[in-house]
Formats: sequence, C-alpha cells, structure tokens
Amino acid sequence: MNSEIRDRSIALAGMYQAVKLVQQTAQGERRDAAATRASISSILNTDPESTIAVYGDSRALISGLDLVTSQLSNNSKRRDLVLTGYVITLMHLERKLTRQSDLMQKLARGIDRVKEEIKQADVLDPGIIAALAEVYKDTVSTLQPRIMVQGEESVLRNSDSKNMIRALLLAGMRAAVLWKQRGGNRVRLIFQRKQLLECCAELLAEARRSV
Repeated sequence: MNSEIRDRSIALAGMYQAVKLVQQTAQGERRDAAATRASISSILNTDPESTIAVYGDSRALISGLDLVTSQLSNNSKRRDLVLTGYVITLMHLERKLTRQSDLMQKLARGIDRVKEEIKQADVLDPGIIAALAEVYKDTVSTLQPRIMVQGEESVLRNSDSKNMIRALLLAGMRAAVLWKQRGGNRVRLIFQRKQLLECCAELLAEARRSV
C-alpha cells in the first residue's frame, strides 16, 4: 500500500466520518460513540507520530472508511451527495483558513486552551464540546461559505446539539488540514479516486479483522 495514498485515505475517511456524525446529530439519529470519541479527540491530537495516530488506529475510522468506499464507488445508489458536499466545502474552507495566519493562530490558541481543560474532564464532556464549538464559531465559522447543515429544526435549535455539530465540524476541518498536509487536493481526489478507494477498502478490511 502506497504510504502517501494511505495517509490521504486516512484523512479523507476522517472528513467523511466527521460529517456523517454531523448529519446524524442534525437529524436526531444515534451516533456511533467510538467514532464520535475518535473524531473529537483528533482535534486535540496536534502532534501525532503518524497520520493514523491522529485517530488512534484504523478501527477508530471504520465508519469513515466505509463511507469513502461507498462515496467513491461506481454505484451511484450508495452515494450521499449531501455528505460529499460537506467534504468539498471543508476542503474549500481549509484553503481559506490556512492562508490567514492570524486565524490559524487563534485556532491553535483555542485548541490549546481546550487541551488544558481536558486534563480535568472527559473529551465528550458537554463543557469540552461547548468549548470546541466556541473555537469553531470564532474561527472556521467566520469564513465563507459557511457550512449549512441540514437537519431537524428542533434538533438544530437545541444548544447541546448545536455545540456537538460545531465540534464535529471542527473535527472535519482537522481532517481537511491533515488531507492538505499529506498532499491531498481536489484534483488528486478525482484522479486518484481508484487508488484511494482501493486503499480505504484495504484499511477497512484491516480494521474489521482487528475488532
């Protein structure tokens, strides 16, 4: 397995996993607890030893890897265009974010503050999620176009749900930055589709064998 393609596959799976969790939250559906923990934790893992270490191991990305295999497949019935729209918007916002050094510094400072708080609380504690949501609101959310999340109106009005959605979108941005750092871009997403698909299928099989 090509190491560069592997790293990009992991980052792409991280994006898809985060936006799927956003979608489930917005629609009032049950989220995968392990996937939620892995995605939120990735935000705070700012100095990983490897790309997969951002999430722990491939088992933490089963949901995301499965999504990539369905989204990049030739079977149009398995695709969710809303999810892909979220991912493409994250890639677009990542380019804008990383070009603004002041906003990147503000983002880093916000994450560092949460990393201090995490010493006293679980990563999924409502206070931690609210703090991450505030970081997203003060940084990524100031960029255009804003990600317009589709869901149940009553859920989207709920403060805890809004905080979780924003925190998960921040996790999606973490994966988008990782994708870019590993050489990913929209052109490679198109022309390396088959390689990414095959790599994600391999990673998914590897993860399921170790569960």
